[in-house]
Amino acid sequence: MSPTFVKAEPKSLRELDLDERWLQERITEDASILGLGEVTIIERERIQPSGGRLDFLLSDPEEGVRYEVEVMLGQLDESHIIRTIEYWDVERTRFPQLEHRAVIVAEEITNRFFNIISLLNRAVPIIAIQMNALQIGEQFVLNFTKVLDVADLFGEDEVAPGEQVNRSHWEKRTNPASLGVVDKMIALVSSAGSRVTYNKHHIALGTSGRNFAWFHPRKSASHCHMHLLLNAEERAEWVKRLDEAGIFAGPRGKVMKMRISQKELAENEPLIRELLAKCEEVSRR
Repeated sequence: MSPTFVKAEPKSLRELDLDERWLQERITEDASILGLGEVTIIERERIQPSGGRLDFLLSDPEEGVRYEVEVMLGQLDESHIIRTIEYWDVERTRFPQLEHRAVIVAEEITNRFFNIISLLNRAVPIIAIQMNALQIGEQFVLNFTKVLDVADLFGEDEVAPGEQVNRSHWEKRTNPASLGVVDKMIALVSSAGSRVTYNKHHIALGTSGRNFAWFHPRKSASHCHMHLLLNAEERAEWVKRLDEAGIFAGPRGKVMKMRISQKELAENEPLIRELLAKCEEVSRR
């Protein structure tokens, strides 16, 4: 049966008797509505040294990116642009080893301000998102559209310290198949006394030395993304070997990133066991 066409009427949130707090609550419930991928919320209304508050600090561990997000109703203005860049600069100064992107969300972005942020984008990685509310009868939907994106930027990836949680935190928020990859990887470590630390934004694995694996189980996908500790020469060798086995891997700053499913892990268990042994060896140097 063909879908039915329904005419939608553009509305501002204020016309719908809604405010910025309401919008923040919807983003808190599901940050993926912004169109930035499968991101997690590190903090909402993060206090800044200037006394202001960053609306959202988001993280995409699979891409190694943090997003400093400012949200406003109505038309984008100068103060909103300045505030977004200021908060982005504060966070990248706090964690210079991570990649950061400033994100502006507004209901209306005029040509004048679009041109301004396009020029700024040459020096500051800015993403501009225009939000529209469309009313259909007694209901309405929110539509978020990227009107300005950034080029793929390289950033050195190292894991920042995180708040510790328990395993149930991850069981509630991730796909069981993705978390199962973590369990199988841990089981492949031959040394006794594996040290598993459940943090809010990653699961770390180590033995007698430093941590050498950081896992990022996914919310909806069945694979698991991870970072593994290898030196530059070893990274190049393992990226090639994993690629030949059909497993995604690549360099990411001082670590190697890898994405693997339970099926790929089962088919390549000896190879992955060898990889983990090498990472563990590096952690004890």
